[in-house]
Amino acid sequence: MSMYTPQYKVVGDEVAVLETSKGTIKVKLDGEGAPIHVANFVELAEKGFYNSTKFHRYVPGFVIQGGDPHTKDLTPEEVADGGKFGAPRPGTGGPGYTIKAEFDTNPNNSHIDGALAMARSQHPDSAGSQFYFCLGAQHALDSGYTVFGKTLEGMDTIGALRAGDELISVTIEHL
Repeated sequence: MSMYTPQYKVVGDEVAVLETSKGTIKVKLDGEGAPIHVANFVELAEKGFYNSTKFHRYVPGFVIQGGDPHTKDLTPEEVADGGKFGAPRPGTGGPGYTIKAEFDTNPNNSHIDGALAMARSQHPDSAGSQFYFCLGAQHALDSGYTVFGKTLEGMDTIGALRAGDELISVTIEHL
């Protein structure tokens, strides 16, 4: 898989607005600490990549994860059940490229409650589109996963999300 460098130029005032089936979440993106991750997320959001995806992983007291395009054509029940026969398994999809890790260079890389971070596979530079929100502080992840946003509004929504819930849209606003 190829390494991608986003073309979007981070301004530093980006706020992601995630409309979900459980409510709205607003996240201040950390363009200073994680410029590659923020630029990538903004590009995907502006292309509509995340629209109609479903959250596919819920671990109580740990994380709620989404951003897999394989979930778009599945029902909420199919996602919650781990997929359907003959279809790619939820949690295995991405944008077709990876981005460089920034957890080792981000001075704000703290997995606090409500932190927005990028999921990845075993290789540090394997993140693409899948992201997660921390459900409580998860500082054991600080040294291996890039945090690129902090929740401003919608902690109640994050807490209500479960596998199968829909991410209706992601839009980018500027403070």
